[in-house]
Amino acid sequence: MTPGPIGEKSDRPGSLPPALEYLDLFLSHLRVERGLSGHTVEAYGRDVNRYLEFLASTGRPDPAAAGRNQVMSHLLALDREGLGARSRARALSAVRSFHRFLTKEGLARENPAAGQEAPARWKRLPDYLGEEDVDRLLAAPDPATPGGLRDRAMLELLYATGLRVSELVGLELGQVHLEAAFLRTMGKGSKERLVPFGDQAADWVRRYLAEARGALLGLRRSPHLFLSRRGQKLSRQFFWRLVRDYGRKAGIPREIHPHTLRHSFATHLVSRGADLRAVQMMLGHSDLSTTEIYTHVAQIRLKALHQTYHPRG
Repeated sequence: MTPGPIGEKSDRPGSLPPALEYLDLFLSHLRVERGLSGHTVEAYGRDVNRYLEFLASTGRPDPAAAGRNQVMSHLLALDREGLGARSRARALSAVRSFHRFLTKEGLARENPAAGQEAPARWKRLPDYLGEEDVDRLLAAPDPATPGGLRDRAMLELLYATGLRVSELVGLELGQVHLEAAFLRTMGKGSKERLVPFGDQAADWVRRYLAEARGALLGLRRSPHLFLSRRGQKLSRQFFWRLVRDYGRKAGIPREIHPHTLRHSFATHLVSRGADLRAVQMMLGHSDLSTTEIYTHVAQIRLKALHQTYHPRG
């Protein structure tokens, strides 16, 4: 049975919700009218069903009422889940075909996926944490032990400065100025830059220096700020494992890495109104276009907040 007018629920006892009726009609169209193979129809079904589940999760389950923002948000969600460009392009093709079918059958007024940019052309969106997740991550180390206090100071300083992991583990004592709350680092292309940090990061680094670094160093000598239990410079691989393990301890539902905190640093600054060129300087980007990706992230975050909290979102 063909569903009723756009967005209208069927009054047939035990009938499917409109979205699933539309999907059933669409798959029948692919099998019967277009003569596609069972494998191809199944692939279309998976992609469109995933799209319908996304719409339902946003509180707007009727695909006939979906707009370009919903299609774009779905594709961005797939990107955040780690789907490659080819898989996202296939998903867009399936959603576009589904909406084309709805408009052709008079079940929707327009195709919101028409003319949508192919995901292969997108810049990869940075993986970042929300502010609450950052708080949980920073609180994960146990500061009662020398290693835990070191780890807390490192995480605090990383989030406060957006350093690359190689820059963080390579910091020497003379590069960090606690009273003035800034550090000097040597980035890509051997370019030195100054990066400020806040009071909380300064306090944790100060506490680490007073209570933990000597215990890690023992009778040895080292110019490096952060040390292993053998009093040596930490490796990038070691710190990657630390961040991953603390992310799990903090209950963050996906695997994170040091660059996640760098991306979080930049995203949170931009979303709170920081000047893009200032963020560029702090990150050590040679080209402003590299930093501009964070404005895109901030816009997506603002749209999501608007849709969630505005009474007519």
